[in-house]
Amino acid sequence: MTSPESRPTLAEIAAALDVSVSTVSKVLNRRGDVGLETRKRIEAALNSQRYVRRRNTPPANIQSGTINLVVNGLDGSWPASVASGVEATAHDAGFRVVISVARPRSERGDWIDEVIASQSDGVILGLVELGGDEYVRLNRARIPYVVIDPLGDPPAGAASVGTSNWTGAHDATQYLIDRGHRHIALITGPAHHLYAKARIAGYRSAMVAAGLTISARHIRHGTYDRTSGRQHVGALLATTPRPTAIFICSDHMAIGGYEAITDAGLRVPEDISVIGFDDLPEARWVHPNLTTVRQPLKEMAASATSMLIRLIKGETLDSQRLELATTLIERASTRDIAGAA
Repeated sequence: MTSPESRPTLAEIAAALDVSVSTVSKVLNRRGDVGLETRKRIEAALNSQRYVRRRNTPPANIQSGTINLVVNGLDGSWPASVASGVEATAHDAGFRVVISVARPRSERGDWIDEVIASQSDGVILGLVELGGDEYVRLNRARIPYVVIDPLGDPPAGAASVGTSNWTGAHDATQYLIDRGHRHIALITGPAHHLYAKARIAGYRSAMVAAGLTISARHIRHGTYDRTSGRQHVGALLATTPRPTAIFICSDHMAIGGYEAITDAGLRVPEDISVIGFDDLPEARWVHPNLTTVRQPLKEMAASATSMLIRLIKGETLDSQRLELATTLIERASTRDIAGAA
């Protein structure tokens, strides 16, 4: 008789039969959505190993082969880039992906109720601002989750994937300083968001190291959309001294900023240099092409999915926090400036 210690894992059985882990799990849990011939092969392998589902199986064992990607909305390229990274990685591992929008709770319930009802194996949270109750409900339902770029502090021990926001902001600000700019404004996200705080800190570090004055009027908090960027850049253009460069921590806000600069009868980069953040496809569509800080969204999503799949399988993560590097992408929206004292 095969002992529990020597019994192969579901992953090993799946590899030997050239099928996905989720397919083996479906057969083990008597689900019906597996072809007859494939089911026979898997059942034969499970029977030969005397593999049966134990009582009180930990929730990390795969139940449905479904991962939920939860985002705060579907507009723009950010959710599309994240969904692409999640889907490709999930597909390779034999999972399907369901996308949910984190809408406010209604009489029909909310997205957590839907996740629980669908017996989702796990959840990836992208730019979703959660309170303690939502995390408690996921934990109570024993559904593993991974957070992409958490907006607030996740619970202790929660898995998350982010990017080097401090470094990205520091590099963008230093790039402008090196090009001769001295009056550099910053537009970032809501003040309570973790990565907004990190980007402000990176900006401040570069400015202080260069001995430059930081004007409180030159730090503004937007909402990462085009309208917000247009409004805040318009306000900055009315300040004295007027900034010669603006670091806008969202490509969408930066595009709105282009509109405000045009409205004021000014030009990018001749009158105002602009740097964005994200490197969404839109950064290459505008004229002039937007210099921006690339955060590797697809890679972040893929890494989050890989981490979640490990949690679903009951594996222990090497680290609960993974941070990927940013890269400054130089295009045509900045220029050197002389005599900017």
